[in-house]
Amino acid sequence: MNKDAKHILVLTTCPGSITAKQIAQDLVANNLAACVNIFPGVQSYFRWGNKVDFAEEYLLLIKTTHACYPDVEQKIASLHPYELPEIIVVPIIAGLEGYLHWIDQNTK
Repeated sequence: MNKDAKHILVLTTCPGSITAKQIAQDLVANNLAACVNIFPGVQSYFRWGNKVDFAEEYLLLIKTTHACYPDVEQKIASLHPYELPEIIVVPIIAGLEGYLHWIDQNTK
């Protein structure tokens, strides 16, 4: 992970809206994320168990800070039903200064 990036975008996929909403609500309520966007209707093709599989999923875009990431990862893993959930970090290298400041104010 690029530790130079103070702000990050964490991506994860969920099998249904209940799990997606639970993760989003928990992260924001506990100040681990400033905002979580949920995108329904993601079609995922992947290799699992030596075969190609398919799933309709929900994609979560989680706006947070590098400092919060360990707790975000732990929270997603604890709430997620998948054996191996997708948890990917994308560094935010630039953005509207006011928005990045808002992320800081709404995360611990």
